[in-house]
Amino acid sequence: MREPIHKFDKFTDLKDMLKISGEKFGDRPAYMLRTEEKGKFKTITHKEFREEINNLGTKLIDMELKNKRIAVIGENRYEWGVAYLAVVTGTGVVVPLDKALPENEIESLIIRSEVEAIFYSKKYDDIMAKIQEKGNTKLRYYISMDLKENTEKVYSMEQLVKDGKQLVEKGNREFIDAKINPEEMQIMLFTSGTTAMSKAVKLSHKNIVSNLMDIAAVIKLYKNDVMLSFLPLHHTFESTVGFLYPISKGCKITFCDGIRHIAENIKEYKITAMISVPALYEGIYKQVVKAIKKQGKWEKVQKGVRISNTLRKIGIDIRAKLFKEIHQSLGEDLRLMVAGGAALDPEIEKGYTDLGFCVYQGYGLTETSPVIAAEDDKYRRLGSIGKAFPSVDVKIFEPNEEGIGELIAKAPSVMLGYYNNEEATKEAIDEQGWFHTGDLARIDKDGYIFITGRKKYVIVLQNGKNIFPEELEALVNKIEGVKESFVYGRPDGTGDYKICAKIVYDKEIVKEVYNVENIDDIKETIWQEVKKMNKSMPAYKYIRDIIVTDQELIKTTTQKIKRHEEMKTVS
Repeated sequence: MREPIHKFDKFTDLKDMLKISGEKFGDRPAYMLRTEEKGKFKTITHKEFREEINNLGTKLIDMELKNKRIAVIGENRYEWGVAYLAVVTGTGVVVPLDKALPENEIESLIIRSEVEAIFYSKKYDDIMAKIQEKGNTKLRYYISMDLKENTEKVYSMEQLVKDGKQLVEKGNREFIDAKINPEEMQIMLFTSGTTAMSKAVKLSHKNIVSNLMDIAAVIKLYKNDVMLSFLPLHHTFESTVGFLYPISKGCKITFCDGIRHIAENIKEYKITAMISVPALYEGIYKQVVKAIKKQGKWEKVQKGVRISNTLRKIGIDIRAKLFKEIHQSLGEDLRLMVAGGAALDPEIEKGYTDLGFCVYQGYGLTETSPVIAAEDDKYRRLGSIGKAFPSVDVKIFEPNEEGIGELIAKAPSVMLGYYNNEEATKEAIDEQGWFHTGDLARIDKDGYIFITGRKKYVIVLQNGKNIFPEELEALVNKIEGVKESFVYGRPDGTGDYKICAKIVYDKEIVKEVYNVENIDDIKETIWQEVKKMNKSMPAYKYIRDIIVTDQELIKTTTQKIKRHEEMKTVS
């Protein structure tokens, strides 16, 4: 286990976290929200945020929802955070649902989780009306985040907060004084996948706060940091790292207006820290490089990088000054970017570092609340996911001759198990309490972890060689004009596999770089580039066939390729 590198507050549960951080940062802004008036923002303090949680929680208990399951679904917004914490810090079990699911899957998860109330935004009005009409769920309360007042069939969250405030003022302390059992399930989260395949992960307060304390021990957030909330809040990565962690540190949270507005949001909101998936950071970096090259300044920048890297070896850092123009173009306040959910291209990470930006790669799963390991303010190694967190033990299970095997972890952040699925729980957590991640990795002599691929996606050839699709995809994605790719094994009729790739190209870049527009010419051009790439690898790894398309790959809300769905499109 590694040692903490920063002092941090100790919490027993999320209610305790809100109390301790609220006393420290009550007067500081917790949220900055855009108003209908252009350029005008509404600020909500940490004290006001906590009061709204107490008011809503008090009313929920008054509605006989104590110890019941309550779902939350909607886009990232202030009300989502209030609802989540009002449920989990004294009322019952919170069930965050994926906002991108189709109607039938939302209904299925509501039935499976046996929720009795649901908070939702107006986008789901029609879906909720249909579910209410069917009457095949346990739902008793439909609570709108947007209604100003209660209607005959739907409750207004705003009204419930007001009603709760009156109850608190009359001396009702049922929610405020509620005792939390940190060992019990208080959060039920569904893993991504189809409804039938998705598993319900049981998390406790202890799981979440142990992860919050680990993050605080190695990655420093300051009370004046401004966090951009972009990834879906139902996902543990955003929920723990992008929501609960900044709240525990007295930071200010703002919401992204959409992926197309991310660059302007970073500048307008004076964002200092954010978390996202590698695809976003890679896209931003490519845009920056493209702009520099267009201005004819690439050689000058590269020369600056060489000089600054030499000076850094003797403790002199001039990157912020030297690349001031680039920092201003991205957002001069931006000091910390954390990547998770997939592997970050080491070259992109190095590119950011060379220019003076701090990008940390982290790794985790829903089942581990979520972070197991990350680079941090002291420990970084290019291409790695850093070291295991202070409270986390990791090791490689059944390593091969190269030291690669399944990464397994033991930690207070490991889930209680899967809801109503004893078999899957036993498969995931062995008798010694080790959680099997399903990811293949190696750990170097200094404790840095390198993920090599997903265990179930490895293509095993007849000669016993292993092909990691993610490794080949990273190489294909470096080809100019390639947006993304999906590598898979196609049975070749002899009992072996032919390595193939589905490649998504960028029309504009392909036309600009290769001067081709016809689909056959595009395929042939990209194929020639793939063949050049093949020569850098051993023959058994060669990609032997490709499909090209301009249609995006099928992905989860956190931008992971849905491989089982993509396989249907190529088989």
